[in-house]
Amino acid sequence: MNRLNIFLLIIVLGCALSVVSSTNQQREIFIDLQRAQSQERQLQQDYAQLQYQQSALSKTSRIEQLATSSLKMQSVTTGRTQYLTYDTASNKAADAPVPPPLPASAPPARGAKR
Repeated sequence: MNRLNIFLLIIVLGCALSVVSSTNQQREIFIDLQRAQSQERQLQQDYAQLQYQQSALSKTSRIEQLATSSLKMQSVTTGRTQYLTYDTASNKAADAPVPPPLPASAPPARGAKR
């Protein structure tokens, strides 16, 4: 009976250590989960702020104001519009000249592979 009691005591201690170890593991995993959820909330806030900034920067009034102030652009008026015409019948594009073929006995160019 003495050996059986020692054996059972070892088994109980092993189970107790196993419970303590699994509880510690569970706490660590829970802490990691809390950190990940906190990081997710922070990233969502950053994303929402970036979307707001993008919408503010892409407004038509801001783009127009930047174009007139920094690029010195002016809005289009009918008095300044110029219309160009192109007569396709009288102006035909000339084909680009084709280079003559190389003779077969010509030495290869410098650095060319054979």
